[in-house]
Amino acid sequence: MIEQLLQAILQHMQEPKADLEKNLRALLSEMIGRMDLVSQEEFLRQQTALLNAQKNIADLLLQIEALTEKVNALETPAAP
Repeated sequence: MIEQLLQAILQHMQEPKADLEKNLRALLSEMIGRMDLVSQEEFLRQQTALLNAQKNIADLLLQIEALTEKVNALETPAAP
C-alpha cells in the first residue's frame, strides 16, 4: 500500500515536470524565433562573400592608383 502511494506521488510529480519542460521549450522556441539569427552555414557563406568583396575592393583600389599614376604621367609636361 505504501509502495502504491509512493508510485502515485512520483507519477504526479513527473506530470508537472513534463508540462513545465514542454512549456519552457515552447517559450524558448518562440523567443529564439523572434531573434534575428542566422545559421552557422549562412554566417560562413556571408563571411566568405564579405572577404571576397574586400579583396575585390583592394584590387580595384590598386588599379585606380595605377591608372591615376599613368594619367598624371601623361599630363605632366616632359622636362626639356
